Amino acid sequence: MSVQRTIHVGGEWRGAASGATREILDPADAKPFAVIAEGGAEDADAAIAAARRAFDEGPWPRTPVAERAALLRRVADLLVRDREKIGLLESRDAGKTVEEGRVDVDCVADAFRYFADLAIGEGAGRVVDAGSEEIHSVVVHEPVGVCSMITPWNYPLLQASWKIAPALAAGNTFVIKPSEITPLTTVVLVELLVEAGLPAGVANIVTGPGASVGARLADHPDVDLISFTGGLLSGTKVALAAAADVKKVALELGGKNPNVVFADACETEDGFDTAVDQALNAAFIHSGQVCSAGSRLIIEESVRERFVAELARRAGKIRLGRGTEDGVECGPLVSEQQRDKTESYVASALAEGAVLRSGGKRPEPSAVRPADGYFYEPTVLDQCHREMRVVREETFGPILTVETFRTEDEAVALANDTEYGLAGGVWTADAGRARRVAGRLRHGTVWINDFHPYLPQAEWGGFGKSGVGRELGPAGLAEYREAKHVYQNLAPKPVRWFAG
Repeated sequence: MSVQRTIHVGGEWRGAASGATREILDPADAKPFAVIAEGGAEDADAAIAAARRAFDEGPWPRTPVAERAALLRRVADLLVRDREKIGLLESRDAGKTVEEGRVDVDCVADAFRYFADLAIGEGAGRVVDAGSEEIHSVVVHEPVGVCSMITPWNYPLLQASWKIAPALAAGNTFVIKPSEITPLTTVVLVELLVEAGLPAGVANIVTGPGASVGARLADHPDVDLISFTGGLLSGTKVALAAAADVKKVALELGGKNPNVVFADACETEDGFDTAVDQALNAAFIHSGQVCSAGSRLIIEESVRERFVAELARRAGKIRLGRGTEDGVECGPLVSEQQRDKTESYVASALAEGAVLRSGGKRPEPSAVRPADGYFYEPTVLDQCHREMRVVREETFGPILTVETFRTEDEAVALANDTEYGLAGGVWTADAGRARRVAGRLRHGTVWINDFHPYLPQAEWGGFGKSGVGRELGPAGLAEYREAKHVYQNLAPKPVRWFAG
């Protein structure tokens, strides 16, 4: 198997300076299907130097915003052209179904188009009334500079686009480090940027581990901004490393997301069916490996037993298998480590008194489910409480915990009883209650009678330990720009402050 040159620096594809490589495993069967360059701090230094030169001396930051937007739209068109190929690669790399991979490609194309339009719409600056016709005052926005980007393994292509598209729209240069276990579609995205005509040095990628490449991207003095999506522990290290140079920092650090179901949402058969279906979707899409997964079902006590029984029955029927196989609804976990972590959470929950209603084990191998794959059954744990580790911590696996409430106040208290605050859902037929509860939840996104959809036009990010800053929406573009006030006196005259 030949080694892919997956490090792109200053317009050149290359191997690692050390010559190191890494095998990329298909999580469905634990077999390698690609070998890539394993970069290190030396490669990161070279990439940052290239991005610095491209920003300080190159054309991109000074390219008219309309031309930058046109390039972003070309990238979107190339994504559409290669949708099937990229969707399949995302499936093999991250373990998700091919259809999920295709949807990710569609969402990435939408993000590039959105930020292209937004940059043009906000490109003229804001005139400030100084109260005098002799003063011309305007606030303009300029690119931050060199951006370091570190992305996670669960949505490698999507998370890369949420950073790259606004950064380029604003006129920045960047170095991106994808997760070392799911880097391949990010490499393809950089290839498409080059094909679309992006000048050399603007887009750089270094594939390699966080301990060397990620750490250098965070603490390098020539980096102006670092955007990180990943776990809380790693995000804290990134923030500390960036603090020495007072870099701009944007962190998206996950969540422990409540899905609150009131009894009135289940009064009709259609309502009950929809709420159960959406609870499954909230918890088990991509095997629960989603930062916004609705992994905490908080349900009104009067409907708990019926709801959980049906939920567990349907969870047991989810078709697990290789994401490229027809009829498969859920793929494997991304790695052996992630499956071991899932097993540990289930074991601790049962030891602390949780009741297993479905799943809780590795499935039997089958024609679509190789024995060596990292599969784990969708698991429903009933009678959980806030002191349990599985309820407090982000599991990032196919685990749904069930808690109950009796009053609206109790439901809100349970939903907010987390150090995170990324997202949450509320299910009710009472419009007034929906608005009240949504208003009281301390989470960056709140869905009412839905779960998981997002819009590129709307900001994404969380409260508390879910991070700082926002991606998507106008605020997502603002992360990559600096505001500058330009004050021009059209009729200067002496001030006479000093007698002279």
